[in-house]
Amino acid sequence: MQQQTNIRTQDEAAAAPRLNVVAGGAGFIGSHLCRALLDRGEAVLCLDNLQTARPSNLRALEGRAGFLFVQHDISQPLPAAVTGAAGIARVWNLACAASPPLYQRDPEHTMLTNVVGTNHLLRLAEGAGARFLLTSTSEVYGDPEHHPQAEDYRGNVSCTGPRACYDEGKRAAEALTFDYARAGRAEVRVARIFNTYGPNMDPADGRVVSNLICQALRGEALTIYGDGSQTRSFCFVSDMVAGLMALMEADFDGMEPVNLGNPVEMTVRELLGHVQALTGTGAAVEQRPLPVDDPRRRRPDITRAGALLGWAPRVPLAEGLAATCAWFADELGALPHKTGTMNRDGIAGRGTPAGAAAPAGTEPRRPGRASAAAAQ
Repeated sequence: MQQQTNIRTQDEAAAAPRLNVVAGGAGFIGSHLCRALLDRGEAVLCLDNLQTARPSNLRALEGRAGFLFVQHDISQPLPAAVTGAAGIARVWNLACAASPPLYQRDPEHTMLTNVVGTNHLLRLAEGAGARFLLTSTSEVYGDPEHHPQAEDYRGNVSCTGPRACYDEGKRAAEALTFDYARAGRAEVRVARIFNTYGPNMDPADGRVVSNLICQALRGEALTIYGDGSQTRSFCFVSDMVAGLMALMEADFDGMEPVNLGNPVEMTVRELLGHVQALTGTGAAVEQRPLPVDDPRRRRPDITRAGALLGWAPRVPLAEGLAATCAWFADELGALPHKTGTMNRDGIAGRGTPAGAAAPAGTEPRRPGRASAAAAQ
């Protein structure tokens, strides 16, 4: 693996493409964002601890001009390789495990990543004079009593339950981000991300889309929690990345969060039916107990995103699921029955396909297979 001793000097920065620091850039959404920024001709410093990221996401980015990787945990003080980088214009915080099984595995680290890690990145943005974007979550609404969820809804969140490390961590991260803005210390944007799916997901991350597709492709029983009547709204990753990029560049004061997600709502059982039809699986369906504090309904009101950003999701569920299923089939070495002609990277012409950060080396480097194997 090639070691780099610095990112770039001030003189190099003046003539170089705009530099983006993407924390969580090796994860699901983050890797797609890195790819989209590189495709736009910008430079990317990807910061990730590889706790929940897939090394293959990095291998898809290695060798691209303008891409550098620093393996680091943002809950720890940022290394000089990052704080000393010249020309930072944008700081993106996508760093944190996002699926319940993963963020509940180490709740203390989840909370510290959201709060302490966000503070480290805000200080980086402040010092560089860069714009900062926090990816918050629909989990700030908890198990909502208002439907659909608009940004002015304050939520119904348990601050003592097993999901609180993530839900309350993100709420605290939002408060900290807006406090920096109110104090004039940083220009900020806050996105509240709803359920997102697509290529580069971890087959073992425990989310409903990846669970059902992977179980179907392996011929395993399909598991749902509760009776499957709980609802979700699923946004394809290229649409989500387009929304995040539009929000980062939007011309407004940034003092209000913005929901990003697909407002088409369906039950988990309806999603199950789509996966069954797509894969042709005849496997049995197993019902398991509903997790504690699992939301009963989830649907974003994206009126604000439409007004501020001119953004709305474009990829229909059928197309997105076909692309995702084809990608998982390739990853698992399985052959789905009905994935059509969708390629493993996403939907052609629909946007940029291609998301988090325990300590390791602090030198920037281009990721390679040796470090990837060590991280597994």
